[in-house]
Amino acid sequence: MKTKVVRYFLIISVIAVITVACSTTKDSFVNRSFHSVTTEYNILYNGNLALEAGMQELEMIPDNYWDVLPVEKMQIIEPVFGQDSIPRNANFRRAEDKAIKAVEKHSMDIGGVEKNPQMDEAYLLLGKARYYDQRFIPALEAFNFIMYKYPDSDRINEIKIWREKTHIRLEHNTLAIQGLKRVLREIEFKDTEIMAEANAALANAFYKEEQNDSAIIYLKKAKDFTKVNENKARYTFILGQLLEKQGEYDQAVSAFQQVIEMNRKSPREYVIHSHAKIAAIQQNSPDFKEKFDKLLKDRENRPYLDVLNHQVALHYDKLEEDDLAIEYYNKSLKNKSQDVYRVASNYRNIAEINFYNAKYLLAGKYYDSTLVHLDNKTREFRNIKRKRENLEDVIKYETIAVNNDSILALVRMSETERENFFKDYVAQLQKEEKKRQELEEIMSRQQTAGSTASAGTTRGNELSRQAAIRDASSAQLREVRAPGAPPGTSSFSSSFYFYNQASVATGKSEFRKRWGNRTLKDYWRLVNYSGSISTVTDEPEFDEEGNEIVRDRNYIEPRFTTEFYTSQIPTHKTVIDSLQKDRNFAYYQLGIIYKDKFKEYELAQEKLEGLLDSNPEERLILPAMYNLYKTYEALGLSDKMAAMKSQITSQYPDSRYAYVINNPNSDMALEGSPDVVYKEMFRIYETGDFRLLLQEIEPLIDQYSGEEIISKLELLKANAIGNLKGLGEYKKALNYVALTYPNSAEGKEAESILSTNIPKLEKLDFGQDSFSWKLIYKIQHGEDISELSQKLDVFMADRPNDKLKITLDSYTYNEDFVVIHNIDSEQRAKDLITLLEEYKDYKITEKFVVVSSEDYKVIQIKKNYNTYLQKINPTP
Repeated sequence: MKTKVVRYFLIISVIAVITVACSTTKDSFVNRSFHSVTTEYNILYNGNLALEAGMQELEMIPDNYWDVLPVEKMQIIEPVFGQDSIPRNANFRRAEDKAIKAVEKHSMDIGGVEKNPQMDEAYLLLGKARYYDQRFIPALEAFNFIMYKYPDSDRINEIKIWREKTHIRLEHNTLAIQGLKRVLREIEFKDTEIMAEANAALANAFYKEEQNDSAIIYLKKAKDFTKVNENKARYTFILGQLLEKQGEYDQAVSAFQQVIEMNRKSPREYVIHSHAKIAAIQQNSPDFKEKFDKLLKDRENRPYLDVLNHQVALHYDKLEEDDLAIEYYNKSLKNKSQDVYRVASNYRNIAEINFYNAKYLLAGKYYDSTLVHLDNKTREFRNIKRKRENLEDVIKYETIAVNNDSILALVRMSETERENFFKDYVAQLQKEEKKRQELEEIMSRQQTAGSTASAGTTRGNELSRQAAIRDASSAQLREVRAPGAPPGTSSFSSSFYFYNQASVATGKSEFRKRWGNRTLKDYWRLVNYSGSISTVTDEPEFDEEGNEIVRDRNYIEPRFTTEFYTSQIPTHKTVIDSLQKDRNFAYYQLGIIYKDKFKEYELAQEKLEGLLDSNPEERLILPAMYNLYKTYEALGLSDKMAAMKSQITSQYPDSRYAYVINNPNSDMALEGSPDVVYKEMFRIYETGDFRLLLQEIEPLIDQYSGEEIISKLELLKANAIGNLKGLGEYKKALNYVALTYPNSAEGKEAESILSTNIPKLEKLDFGQDSFSWKLIYKIQHGEDISELSQKLDVFMADRPNDKLKITLDSYTYNEDFVVIHNIDSEQRAKDLITLLEEYKDYKITEKFVVVSSEDYKVIQIKKNYNTYLQKINPTP
């Protein structure tokens, strides 16, 4: 009993002591010790663990080695607008919550003095969590509070550095430089890591201010002070980058070499990129190949093969060894890289090689891949996109030329030649198919062997189970099938393949897909089998619905027969002529593009000469001859120039081309230039004489076919068609421009009109509110209206103050409107009709129609005047 009383007394005493110690308002040893220990070893311990976890996540984000590395391994992520004060990382949120909890639960602010010595640590944790979460203003508040509230903290210098680092993040670089210099004067020299951190931060501030000389000085000090190998390697690498940027290449190489010599004391990524940097600086180094071959073979460097292969590719690229460069760029691509810009650089450099070798089709594909991996906000993206767009026409016409040339070559072959050609092709296909199937079989055997090896430890038990299953009757197996399962299936637990009906059915299906139907005999895979013939066995084959599939016993896949290909060769003259016409036009376009856009005169010569040798249509001959003449001139082929000049002037003596060749400095040469011609056509368009424009523009479109002006003329023609033929024809004409010249400014403008303006115009209808009215009278184009004009002149002379206006407006190609404008109301318009018809000085017999200005727009846009007449005068 006595023992029990003592136990209760002790328990109550402990509870009392803890209760008293929990108080944050009593300044006693027990209270201070309790709150200090609880803060340090519970709350702050867990908070610092969360902070470290968050920092590890930040370190997982790869550095951008294409620019000078930041002193801290922390990539800045732009916050969502309005959320710059909200935690984004769960670990940093947890660290912040722990710091706040420490302050709220364990702060002992008694008489304005903090009695818990861990509170400065709590606020430091709070500031760091906010800093790494990239909420720099709240972080600055935390650091400033420590300096105000705890100026005697044993970590005050570290806190000051954190405050200045935050100022740098907020781009208050001048303020940070001043603060860090004060800190350096106050720090004890023996505190090397604090000295290193302060010098590194100061170097960062000077770099932000573009004072690289000062940044280099302080970065060297940071490198010398720090004892942490990772920091030393990073500072040394950044030092090399800054020296390279300053043009101090020898010193930069020395810095990168120091990183390499740290070997395993440095993170491997710094070592690899140091090798790459030295290679980039020391171009064509004699020991380059030996060094990088060794690096590529080192198993330790496998995670960085993308970097190493890229650097080797650059080496060969600069030596203009294109095949080797492309090989290593592709190797770099095969090693999956976290560096998206390196991937883009590989694609871009392969594209450039192909571009400068005039392999434009390949270049276009690689430019496409480059754009996928580039930031679309950068100047480089815009430049490459523009270059890719310039290739659009080349790719289009090269594809047409290659395809049509191939088909026409087959058309020109005899039956025997075609048969032999496709026999060779089919034999090659069969050979490749056989290799593919044999490779699949080898891989399948390897997988099976691997599965058998992994199951070796349980083989004895498995054999026992299979023996037991074989003893079970087939009736029992049928009875244990799952509910609703078809007959012959069973849910009996067996891993033996042939006792699982579902596995057997799947296996049969997969076998047929791979091998076809084979007879049961020795060497079934190889004997009399070339990959094409499938012999049907007596075993029936079923489709997914259970229906038996009946196949020919000697079925041959169509792609393994010559008839499959020869039957597709066109024989109809119309089709063949169309192919030739499209091919010829593609050759002409390619010749012009290579000559004018890319200055590839040899390619232009090849295409234009090929065109003239292909019996092109008449409209292409003279422009092709003239452009070939200019190509010869650019290549300095004087003999060919003279021959082509003689041919043009003799066959087409009255042409503009002949005159320009004979008189290159004449006014006519300038007047006949595309720009002058377009300006003249546009002047006609502005006068509203759309009929004349269509008459003049058609021959010009043929004459300037293939030149840049053609898309301008086509769009002008489309607008004239819209004015004379209405919305439907306008839409068709715009669609032609948009599809035929998709990469020109006019093609894009046509596409924009189709997607934005046309839908709005299609919705227009009669009956919209209007503040102006008109009187209209339809006539045939060219009709004599002199008598009507005289009467209308008298009518207008009698009303000088009415602001009326009379015009002759085009309606369709064969019809016009006589229009009286600026009538202020419908009733006023009707009164004027009465006046025109009945007043003795006019007595106009022509029947004018009242129409609002809005309805007149609809009539002109949709050419539906008859519909309007039916609307105002419905038939009974």
